[in-house]
Amino acid sequence: MASYSVSFKKSVAKDLRSIPNKDIRRILERIDLLAENPRAEGCIKLSGQERYRVRQGVFRIVYEIRDNELVIMVVKVAHRSQVYKTS
Repeated sequence: MASYSVSFKKSVAKDLRSIPNKDIRRILERIDLLAENPRAEGCIKLSGQERYRVRQGVFRIVYEIRDNELVIMVVKVAHRSQVYKTS
């Protein structure tokens, strides 16, 4: 299987600022694993949209998979109580 490249939406940097450093390290490690297999165990497709989510502790990583470009676009990283709310 080909390895995907990972890119981040600009708003993800703002999302990460509100998360403790020890959790950021785990979240970034989890995102690196997505480059190997974006549809790994624990990955759930969100209904009504072409996005997926994966858990890392109490945080959720929401991302899109662009198979034709071999790119994973991380869209949002937030606490589970806030990640699905639209602003």
